[in-house]
Amino acid sequence: IMSHAWGYGSNDGPEKWAESFPIANGPRQSPIDIVPTQAQNDPSLKQLKLKYDPATAKGILNNGHSFQVDFTDDDNSSTLAGGPVTGIYRLRQFHFHWGSSDDKGSEHTIAGTKFPCELHLVHWNTKYPSFGEAASKPDGLAVVGVFLKIGSANPRLQKVLDALDDIRSKGRQTTFTNFDPKTLLPASLDFWTYEGSLTTPPLLESVTWIVLKDTISVSPAQMAKFRSLLFTSEGEAPSCMADNFRPPQPLKGRKVRASFK
Repeated sequence: IMSHAWGYGSNDGPEKWAESFPIANGPRQSPIDIVPTQAQNDPSLKQLKLKYDPATAKGILNNGHSFQVDFTDDDNSSTLAGGPVTGIYRLRQFHFHWGSSDDKGSEHTIAGTKFPCELHLVHWNTKYPSFGEAASKPDGLAVVGVFLKIGSANPRLQKVLDALDDIRSKGRQTTFTNFDPKTLLPASLDFWTYEGSLTTPPLLESVTWIVLKDTISVSPAQMAKFRSLLFTSEGEAPSCMADNFRPPQPLKGRKVRASFK
């Protein structure tokens, strides 16, 4: 497979991705602008069932695009079921997208409104043998999106942010254990859902998106901590990690459904 350098700069950013990844112009790309008045309440949508085991958290990594917390996914200890999906999906990792200022940073927008940060919890369908296999199937992945909104400091986010000092530059990783990602979710799991894609190359159209309606809080100081990470490796001229989001993509006739009225 050709490896393509991509990023969020003017020369390698989202407007250039289609040159190496033609699916960037495909029929079900993400993120999108969710317009609540145009989302259809669907009473057949089930309640979202998230069962996470803190013991499955294993490490945290700066991959040069974001940072991610990885989970062991060799059994059904940490899973998503219900909502818009059938079957059981295992938690693989979570990561964030954020802006250089508080008026941008989220990938999804709500009626044009941007949030400073968006959390993505990535799960894969256990009907496939592995994450890699699932990632290219139309029903292979389910990603829960949560908006972070400026407010009071979020103590549950702090454990994650405290680990960032150890992974400041690209390629750094460290162990990160005993963490329950459920603590990062809002009290209500009301959601919008639609068929979409990965929001980073290879932009595979394999994601059932589950975007939560309610936000979680983050303080300005906590946002500053996100922005202290670097896109760059040790020894390179440092470039602060921020604005690592893809803008909303055309809906192309897709339906957005709501689990609530």
